Amino acid sequence: MEEKIENARIMLCEDDENLGMLLREYLEAKNYNVDLCVDGEAGFNAYQTNKYDLCILDVMMPKMDGFTLAYKIREMNADVPFMFLTAKTMKDDVKQGFELGADDYITKPFSMEEVVFRIEAILRRVKGKKNTNSSIFQIGKFAFDSKKQTLSYDNIVEKLTTKESDLLKLLASKQNELLQRDYALRAIWVDNNYYNARSMDVYITKLRKLLKADPNVELLNVHGKGYKLVVTE
Repeated sequence: MEEKIENARIMLCEDDENLGMLLREYLEAKNYNVDLCVDGEAGFNAYQTNKYDLCILDVMMPKMDGFTLAYKIREMNADVPFMFLTAKTMKDDVKQGFELGADDYITKPFSMEEVVFRIEAILRRVKGKKNTNSSIFQIGKFAFDSKKQTLSYDNIVEKLTTKESDLLKLLASKQNELLQRDYALRAIWVDNNYYNARSMDVYITKLRKLLKADPNVELLNVHGKGYKLVVTE
């Protein structure tokens, strides 16, 4: 069973006082340390004086919106993960969020359990990156270099396209976990439409063929949900 990441410090920026307090209490019950900020300016001030493992930012906030706050945070720290929490579902908003480097994007209404699940997935991914070179991944007997866009096995080096490399990086950072199809599409292709979905299917097929060289590595379809890169001993 995977170790649960607890005691992480989270900055929650939410101008809906009732929702913010409910979410903070729920996360604290799950052993997270949460600072609640009721507007973007308060969030910016909090970030300047504290260190956080994750920032959860509402998009529509007074004094400073979530996108502006995320941009300012990125100027100070290029690595801290953040996710947007918003009622907005317009395509351009989702696109802007991911272009700013968001790790996830949740629309209201949502379940508290879903928020916790997504937080845990982000923190596990970040922890995994801290334990190794963030551009180098070991996938069974494969060595994957996401910067050089190469996949190596038994002195054979395959050069990947940018999209193939980006997709494999998402899969490798979530080994033995579900990579949600919608998340991958929005993170790499920005828009989840029929043509982009078909394009991703082609890349998945190509990656699956390359990974077949190691019988302990499988790239599985999880029907209706996404993909899972399974690596066994």
